Amino acid sequence: MSNIAKAFKNGKAFIPFITCGDPDLATTAAAVREAVKNGADLIELGIPFSDPTAEGPVIQGANLRALSGGVNTDMIFSFVRGLRTDVTVPMVFMTYANVVFSYGSEKFISTCAEIGIDGLILPDIPYEEKEEFLPLCHRYGVDLISLIAPTSENRVGMIAKDAEGFIYLVSSLGVTGERSKINTDLTAIVKTIRENTSVPCAIGFGISTPEQAKQMASLSDGAIVGSAIVRLLEKHGKDAPKYIGEYVKSMKDAIRDL
Repeated sequence: MSNIAKAFKNGKAFIPFITCGDPDLATTAAAVREAVKNGADLIELGIPFSDPTAEGPVIQGANLRALSGGVNTDMIFSFVRGLRTDVTVPMVFMTYANVVFSYGSEKFISTCAEIGIDGLILPDIPYEEKEEFLPLCHRYGVDLISLIAPTSENRVGMIAKDAEGFIYLVSSLGVTGERSKINTDLTAIVKTIRENTSVPCAIGFGISTPEQAKQMASLSDGAIVGSAIVRLLEKHGKDAPKYIGEYVKSMKDAIRDL
């Protein structure tokens, strides 16, 4: 069984996203530990990239701040090794295909396995092209996380059948970022997913309030939040971990009894 399944075994999962190195890796480490202490079930770590096409302005800004601070993939691997001395919840990387290719796909994925990264999310790799990475992910025991979007339509069942780890269900069209309202009919998509797989499904993009987290987690197996957390890092810098801990607690409390 995938290690990621642990995140969903005690009810609805809360999954925060944090960009590695914004404003520095020491702050990222403190933010991760505060998130876990306050109820995060799985951590999604962003490896910064110069052209993050799935991201809105908030996370784009975090990528640029991290890169301008000199963060690179080797530094992030070393940072995760340090985290794994005491952080036991599942962790996944979210990055772009070019980051993996330029590092060397086998070297990248084998290192993920060695340092305790449980899964990989590559939003710019469509389902039809995942074979470029899937055999290596299987060889080293790293789950390649599938994304399903409102535009997936008649491909939802097909993507769900092959899914591993968890399914990242994109709540709405466009890039990441907080939204005042999520209007997509996610119930029908989740129903199709459930008919085709037992792999858990968590909803992300646009979630920023406890009420939204509760609404999305009630439809699925968990809620993913990125921009709202990255905004705290942008606002508070090195002091952000304390605020992130408080925020994660409020989100986890909202979904705890579903």
